[in-house]
Amino acid sequence: MANIDWKGEVDKRKNDLLRDLQGLLRIKSVLNESGSSEDAPLGMEVKQALEYMLELGERDGFSSKNVGNLAGHLEMGAGDGLIAALCHVDVVPEGDGWSVDPFGGEVKDGKIFARGAIDDKGPTMAAYYGMKIVNELGLPIDKRIRLIIGTDEESNWRCVNHYFEHEEMPDMGFAPDADFPIINAEKGIADFDLKQKRNSPKEHGAKMTLISFFSGRRYNMVPDHARAVLDIQCDQTELLQLFNDFKYSQDLNGSYYVESGYVVLELEGISAHGMEPDNGKNAGLLLANFLSTITLDRKGMDFVNAAVRFFFGDSRGRALGVQHKDEKMGDLTINVGKMTFNDEDGGRFGLNMRYPASFSLEEGMRVIMEKAEEANFEVANVSNLKPHHVPADDILIQKLIKVYEEQTNEKAELLSISGGTYARSLKTGVAFGALFPGRPDVAHQKDEYMEIEDLLRATALYAQAFYELAQD
Repeated sequence: MANIDWKGEVDKRKNDLLRDLQGLLRIKSVLNESGSSEDAPLGMEVKQALEYMLELGERDGFSSKNVGNLAGHLEMGAGDGLIAALCHVDVVPEGDGWSVDPFGGEVKDGKIFARGAIDDKGPTMAAYYGMKIVNELGLPIDKRIRLIIGTDEESNWRCVNHYFEHEEMPDMGFAPDADFPIINAEKGIADFDLKQKRNSPKEHGAKMTLISFFSGRRYNMVPDHARAVLDIQCDQTELLQLFNDFKYSQDLNGSYYVESGYVVLELEGISAHGMEPDNGKNAGLLLANFLSTITLDRKGMDFVNAAVRFFFGDSRGRALGVQHKDEKMGDLTINVGKMTFNDEDGGRFGLNMRYPASFSLEEGMRVIMEKAEEANFEVANVSNLKPHHVPADDILIQKLIKVYEEQTNEKAELLSISGGTYARSLKTGVAFGALFPGRPDVAHQKDEYMEIEDLLRATALYAQAFYELAQD
């Protein structure tokens, strides 16, 4: 290989890279199925983000393809072999409490701030510029290099499922959507609901009735806001004093007010990625915990009691009977990403369970069903992504180890994570960056950012990785 200063090549393009990244970050590419159409199945702004990347590629001389407005790719090179980076341009909702515009792409203090800065628009642009550098330097490669762009990674992966139904499977590749050095093992991910049965009794004439409850929008996020609506047929003073005392004792922010004759309680938590629920404060579970201390109607009480019994202070599935730990992959975790209730239909918990390869999902779901039945709940809407693992001696991993160690002078440890990346969509794929060791993981949190120096370092790593992997 020619003696290439990869970081130097990135530095030459720093201003262009930041400009192009800001353009992508300013697109609010949050799933919007209510605003979907045949041409924009996930919403217009998600489609706009996909088109933005495809237009960049056309500007820079890559061939491009839009695959059903759900995914697309940019490609360079020739030959039968194909390597790829799988990225995504959709983002989770911004949430509350930002100190900057969540879709502004503001640069300050050596960081670039926006929803998607680290997950996954910043890493996507780093991979794109890595590919661009290889192309602009005219380096000899023996295989095609492809950047695959997805638009539904934060929800149901319809993008990559559709893409690989119609397009070629790469020989190998990486997803720039997790941590450096190299992640070669990912837990299984099962989303499912626990639904209160319709035969749950509805009590009339209760002094306090839970009319509705809402918290969370995504299975894979810790909710940072919760709202409960109560019909109070007694003096409200004691309830509101208890609520204030609860907020103070838990160091929480919240409010109460009267709306249409009902008392509304709202509570703020701390958002975090659902792969480690303990990194956040689940506003829904906290509010349910408070409500469990007062006397509600029977159906409402069954809902909040189930929340406390199965999930409050328990992100490891102990109360549901599925606690499990694997030496390689760690603990099974359960995130309560969504909580809803109305006095007609009852309640529902939207759960995100991440489990090690040594855990039997079939047996675990049987146990959960039995536990749910005890509380008059049932399991519904189960979806599953199986655990993923690439052996340490695979040529993909060996080449990425070489790249990482040459550029960082640090040992390239192989890691296992709770998160699910596009790497598991590949026949042979791993997650490779872009969060460097020691950096806080601010994905899905308010004031999400990426260190600009890390953005440049990751771009250099991706450029060399593309070059190395494209050699026979």
